[in-house]
Amino acid sequence: MFTGLVEAVEPIKTNVATATGRRLVVPLGRLADGAGLGESICVNGVCLTISQLRSSEAVFDIMAETVKVSTLAQLHSGEAVNLERAMAADGRFGGHIVHGHVDGVGTVEKIDQSGAQWVMWITANPALLRMMIGKGSVAIDGVSLTIVEARPDKFSVSLIPTTLEQTNLKQRKVSDRVNLEVDIISKWITKRLDEMLSGGKKEGITLKKLREQGFS
Repeated sequence: MFTGLVEAVEPIKTNVATATGRRLVVPLGRLADGAGLGESICVNGVCLTISQLRSSEAVFDIMAETVKVSTLAQLHSGEAVNLERAMAADGRFGGHIVHGHVDGVGTVEKIDQSGAQWVMWITANPALLRMMIGKGSVAIDGVSLTIVEARPDKFSVSLIPTTLEQTNLKQRKVSDRVNLEVDIISKWITKRLDEMLSGGKKEGITLKKLREQGFS
């Protein structure tokens, strides 16, 4: 489990296709100290397991399903990625609960810059957007952020100078694809409400069903 607070930003060394997916080699920088085989590292929002250690470089073997639902396949040598180690049991939550299980990929639609602060608009699958609310949390490429506005077809986040300085989001531009993970609490609430109001049928939440349950 992670918190969405990026610990290091490092450039990819290699990213090659394999028979089962891809193999990613990334320098860990200061995170190499104490790193071991089998440990989890969040790479641009994706929880990956260290399969080999080459001095300060980590090798990650990425399965086909992970490649399919994330942006990892498009990353090229030299591109900077956000890195975060798994949270220690006695650690502090500075962001929100991030599992590193990407829910989908969004596309940067617009970036409004006002001085040192950016507002980034991202389009995404409506199934993800229905679980987002203003002031709620979302992980974008592994960065814990607060949603400013959530619409049926897109959402926005505000990037303060500290976030731009300490993550790779400053490199993002219009049409770039980013990994998205919706807040786990929102996912559970949506799932339970769907089950409760649909009677086990995949019909989704409607105003009629809410009224039948006493909501007004």
